[in-house]
Amino acid sequence: MYAPERQQEILRLAREGGRVDVLSLAEQFQVTAETVRRDLKALDRAGLVRRVHGGAIPAGRLDFEPDLAERDAVAADEKQRIARAALAELPGGASGTGSVILDAGTTAARLAAQIPLEAELTVVTHGLPVAARLADHPGLTLHLVGGRIRHRTRAAVDDWALRAYREINADVLFLATNGFSLDGGLTTPDLAEAAVKRALIRAARRVVLLADSAKFGQQQFARFGELSDVDLLITDTGLSPDDALAIESAGTEVVRA
Repeated sequence: MYAPERQQEILRLAREGGRVDVLSLAEQFQVTAETVRRDLKALDRAGLVRRVHGGAIPAGRLDFEPDLAERDAVAADEKQRIARAALAELPGGASGTGSVILDAGTTAARLAAQIPLEAELTVVTHGLPVAARLADHPGLTLHLVGGRIRHRTRAAVDDWALRAYREINADVLFLATNGFSLDGGLTTPDLAEAAVKRALIRAARRVVLLADSAKFGQQQFARFGELSDVDLLITDTGLSPDDALAIESAGTEVVRA
């Protein structure tokens, strides 16, 4: 199969399935992963797909939102390193005391799984997976915010959640996002999730963004904040030193784990 034919088929698969990944395409077409990446790069330059970590989505699909299991599998090693680095940002250290908000998200859930059993924290979350990972911690005071549960993210949204967060003043927020950039700010595909995230930012004295580097430069449908709302970005070494410097010059500290 010639490259133009293969690229046309990749485009068809992306439009039908909403996403394609490099390894599956390499196996399907019996070519190397590097060949697939060149194909995706060509399609991206043509404006037909938008490259994301590990694959691509059709151009214009700003509302595309993979389910929880798929998102957890993407950049798993990077998310684990980010979660470990985030432990140092808990009030009083990894086993300290204080109050935190954990946003719904796969990296936040990984952070929850690493919080020591002996930690004495007040934790607030609207994410069911996050709460489930903390429910057996005897030293925690765990508050689960209610509301309508979105199937894709297992997160509570809408007025009930918004009212609860208006009554909270936490030490630290560990925030999640689907995309972040200097110009585009913080974005997510869903308007209801964006409203909750805006409420989270207002509910904490310090905002720590947990985001793998593949999300840098990505813009989703709903904007919920600016990078200037973030005190500290914890990401991975896939974010270039130049990009990290540009973010820090705009006022947000950066840790590349």
